[in-house]
Amino acid sequence: MNQDASRSSPAILPLQGIRVLELGQLLAGPFCGTILGYFGAEVIKVEPPSGDPIRTWRVMKDDTSLWWRSLARNKKCITVDLKNPQGQALVKKLATDCDVVIENFRPGTVEKWGLGPKELRAINPGLVYARISGYGQTGPYASRPGFASVCEGFSGFRYINGFPGKAPVRPNLSMGDSLAGLHAALGVLLAIIGRKKSGVGDVVDASLFESIFNLMEAVIPEYDGAGVVREPSGSTLTGIVPSNTYPCRDGKYIIIGGNGDSIFKRLMEAIGRTDLGADPRLAGNDGRVEHQGLIDAALAAWTTAMDSAEALVILEAARVPSGPIYSVREMMTDPQFIARGLFEQVEINGEPLKIPAIAPRLEQQAGTTRWPGPDLGEHTHEVLMTLLGLDDADIERLANDGVI
Repeated sequence: MNQDASRSSPAILPLQGIRVLELGQLLAGPFCGTILGYFGAEVIKVEPPSGDPIRTWRVMKDDTSLWWRSLARNKKCITVDLKNPQGQALVKKLATDCDVVIENFRPGTVEKWGLGPKELRAINPGLVYARISGYGQTGPYASRPGFASVCEGFSGFRYINGFPGKAPVRPNLSMGDSLAGLHAALGVLLAIIGRKKSGVGDVVDASLFESIFNLMEAVIPEYDGAGVVREPSGSTLTGIVPSNTYPCRDGKYIIIGGNGDSIFKRLMEAIGRTDLGADPRLAGNDGRVEHQGLIDAALAAWTTAMDSAEALVILEAARVPSGPIYSVREMMTDPQFIARGLFEQVEINGEPLKIPAIAPRLEQQAGTTRWPGPDLGEHTHEVLMTLLGLDDADIERLANDGVI
């Protein structure tokens, strides 16, 4: 496999010199590792001999998931059976020479293997140990299996997402997993900064439901202070008007956010409704919320009379926040996506493949894809020889014993 990314790595990456041992599978833990690796950390991913299940999820090419090539980028992949005592011993030895461990098994699982934070931090006090689970490591629900779909409902997110009177809607993404990976990465970076001050590592406890809960804005104080339960509101945003999705003549939809006072006046002028722009009832957001139906009807009447591209040109000229609803097809040809370098090209078996860049962008120490997700066990020999000093005979014996 040719693993050269389309652009060379910066001379300095912000996490260069940080070594991460990734024990997790599927999405939340591995996405945390992906973020750290993108910005320079050396990530050693431990997979079972059968491989991480994501290797066979969703769209496949040459017997490997295309998602895998993105999610496992920049990682050194080794195979170790964590249920095998010999495999556990190997991971313990690796952890002594690492800065970070990431795991996202059900709470208590790694402790059964002797690989929990107490065991590993006893031999490596500076270790930052990141744990990702559905409900956190403590509390009455800690031992429950935590899938993203379930935790999105438990967190309160699903309740407000969708249309009134209809079944709650889930985004066609594992949002809870990705958010937990982001929060875990943030926790790891905070712990690394803290280690510079204290000299010791820390345990990062990131849960899926709390990561989604962090997005819930004013839901808690509005309920506690005023007894208001925020309900689903379809394509609108409760308490902010106008902010909605509107149909156009060509069958497409556009988004218009005209909720600032001066923006609203420009918007009404752009659609030929200066009467609404001058209406004192609509001068402030409170009044616009009260008369949301009137405003949305006026906007929909305007958008349905023209094609989406035509409407957006007019709105842009009026400096009204607005935009299209893109599928991946439009994203990959849009000049803004391209100008921001959001598609990085790698090679898989001599064929090019675009994978997404990872935000945020740093001006001096930008992250990069150095190679795509590797083949199963591609780095097992390299890691075990380089870090543990094993030789070919040792590795052959471990393979014969089913350890790697």
